[in-house]
Amino acid sequence: MVHPYQFMQLMSEDLKSEISNLKSKIIVMELTSLEEHIQGLPPSPGVYLMKDKEGNVIYVGKAKNLRHRVRTYFGKSGDARYSLRFLMPKVHQVETLLTDTEKEALVLENTLIKKHRPRYNINFKDDKTFFSLKFSPTEEFPRLSLVRKVKRDGARYFGPFSSSAAVKETLRLMQVMFPLRTCRETSFRNRSRPCLNFQIKKCLGPCCGFISQEKYADLVQEVLLFLEGKNSQLVKLLRVRMMAAAEALHFEEAARIRDQILSVEQTLEKQKAVSQTWTDQDVFAFHRQGNAWEFQVLFFRRGLLIGNKSFHFSRLNLPAEEALSAFIQQYYAQDASMPQEVLLPLPIENDRLLSEWLSEKKGEKVKIFTPQRGEKKHLLEMARKNAENAFNKKVSEEETLALTLKELQEKLRLKNLPRRVECFDISNLLGTLAVGSMVTFLEGSPDRSGYRHFRVHAPSFPDDYAMMYEVLKRRYSKLDAEKEKPDLLIVDGGKGQLNVALTVLSELKLQGIPAIGLAKEKDRGLKKNAGKVSDRIYLPNVKDPILIPSYSASLRYLQKIRDEAHRFAIAYHKKLRGKQGLQTILDEVPGIGAVKKKTLLKSFASPQKIQEASVEELSQVHPLTPKDAQAIFEFLHLGNTFNGQRQEGQ
Repeated sequence: MVHPYQFMQLMSEDLKSEISNLKSKIIVMELTSLEEHIQGLPPSPGVYLMKDKEGNVIYVGKAKNLRHRVRTYFGKSGDARYSLRFLMPKVHQVETLLTDTEKEALVLENTLIKKHRPRYNINFKDDKTFFSLKFSPTEEFPRLSLVRKVKRDGARYFGPFSSSAAVKETLRLMQVMFPLRTCRETSFRNRSRPCLNFQIKKCLGPCCGFISQEKYADLVQEVLLFLEGKNSQLVKLLRVRMMAAAEALHFEEAARIRDQILSVEQTLEKQKAVSQTWTDQDVFAFHRQGNAWEFQVLFFRRGLLIGNKSFHFSRLNLPAEEALSAFIQQYYAQDASMPQEVLLPLPIENDRLLSEWLSEKKGEKVKIFTPQRGEKKHLLEMARKNAENAFNKKVSEEETLALTLKELQEKLRLKNLPRRVECFDISNLLGTLAVGSMVTFLEGSPDRSGYRHFRVHAPSFPDDYAMMYEVLKRRYSKLDAEKEKPDLLIVDGGKGQLNVALTVLSELKLQGIPAIGLAKEKDRGLKKNAGKVSDRIYLPNVKDPILIPSYSASLRYLQKIRDEAHRFAIAYHKKLRGKQGLQTILDEVPGIGAVKKKTLLKSFASPQKIQEASVEELSQVHPLTPKDAQAIFEFLHLGNTFNGQRQEGQ
């Protein structure tokens, strides 16, 4: 039998030529049918999707005139954009969707880009909107709440806050100065007595009628003046109320307002107006080097710079005007907080359309400017410098990460760079409420979409190996090897946990996934640092652990991943423990009641140490009897066969 490769070698030159001609005819026919399709497009608004030969969407665009726009891509002169040199050879099919207006085409384009994530469009991966403060003055007793989505529901929104720390600090400050209620509506309606906030004077108790609606309305007025930046008016109003309270001999109320004035004035000292206008503004700028971009947004509210945000794109092959336009469209498509003005560093083609779209989303006029001089130009320059600084920092981090991953590849003897890393940890309290965690790091950063919690069906005795086995088996039995296969698997533990991981991978025939164990262990020996705890790395089929210097960036990277897995597991464990109360496997030991259990947990530093303790050590705990100590010891160690097998396998 002749192998196909041998057949091609033996095939005559004439036959090869015929096949080549046939392929050329097929390609010509495909292009001809595509051109005919383009000629049949209507001259109306819509969206076009370009697909490769596998049918994947690689580019999405909008057009006021579909026929004219799509024809420019395939005309003799071609589109002048540099990125299309890479795009057009890959296009094998063009689909179009008609819309009634150009504005509808703009919205549909954003929707399709989010859905298909085309390679040659800007992919806005940071799809989380920023925090805003929501205040509903139409409610009987309004409260401030944190929201991500800004709706047209009649409420007042203040922000955006680019960091959760900033918005939480603002809320804390507001609660000190203005004791609004903080409870949710369901809790507020069903209270029969005030909560702790009332006792510590952070709430005036509207739930139980301790403040009238009129007095609460005065407090609401103060909050709105503060959030709107009308601080001088607020201080003036508070002074009038303080004097009125003092004249009415309400000295406690006057003292409270006096402290409120001091808090407001101290806050004003920290705030500096950057812009001389009271208009809300979003200022956009970018820094570019080759195909790498850094976009920067500065948020100005009532003249104050309240925050900023950077967005990095590493492979973006678009002209500056088109990249800026696409970025702004996707940014505001997230239901972001709308300003009154948007400042851009250069004019874009569809600024009028974009202004109409933003105005419609906001419910009032939003203007777009490209200033050439004056204060607004100064704000653009500030944004540009921030973009350049963020870009340089990002490049430096990427270079450092590349060196770290390369060092890890060498130290851990890996075939590939550990770009995608998955790490597992177990958390339990003497075998009860056992949970497992999996965290994923992608290119040096946490990939939250790859985080998983596991509620472990723990055995009747504490067995970390059995728990780890269950978690790994559940995870990797559902592995999509094409999309999710990690470059490195880390288990929190030593050789025993590593052997568990290797067993699971072998059973599932996934030996191509490298695994290591990362364990905190005491140094042994006569050295000066004997007894000191350090991290040791266990490799498959290697007897002794390898040591990486504590100052090494590669070890710090592994520790960062391990610590994140530990934090994620502990958080879930505490959540379950809070629901079920402090329950441990000691509850199942005959003769061990609440007092003895509490004494045990207090006497030993951790549940693990109770398991490691001998009968003699347990019997020394008062009020345990020798019989109690023997019962606990036998219960914790009886039937721990899987644990024993793993230890022997080490």
